[in-house]
Amino acid sequence: MWSWMILPYRRYAEFSGRSRRREYWSFILFYVVVYAAFHAVFGHPQTVVSTFGATVTWGLTGIPAVVAGLFALASFIPSLAVAVRRLHDQDRSGWMLLLALIPLLGGFALLVLFCLEGTQGPNRYGPDPKQPYDLGAFD
Repeated sequence: MWSWMILPYRRYAEFSGRSRRREYWSFILFYVVVYAAFHAVFGHPQTVVSTFGATVTWGLTGIPAVVAGLFALASFIPSLAVAVRRLHDQDRSGWMLLLALIPLLGGFALLVLFCLEGTQGPNRYGPDPKQPYDLGAFD
């Protein structure tokens, strides 16, 4: 499982090819766990007062906030690349990530697309990541 979580970091800015659902969701899980750990260890409650009343949030300040920000910055390119490869696995263009700019519906549409199975066999973006070898040569 660990190797799937860090695979997008090893394929840092590789926007070509295809990525399985397992690679994408393992990376998302790793990102969320790291961020949750930062907040659990270094976070503290903050009170935000607005015209509607006071709200308590959990936040980071100081050096932990800088480290968490650097982690987010270092993860930005791999997250884009693995999302593009995930769309490529379904024979869709990476430009479909621009759906995220549509409020609510765009994010939901991408969530659905990231959950769908990829096309079986090779497509215009590369070989099937579940079967990387051409077994048709033995027919």
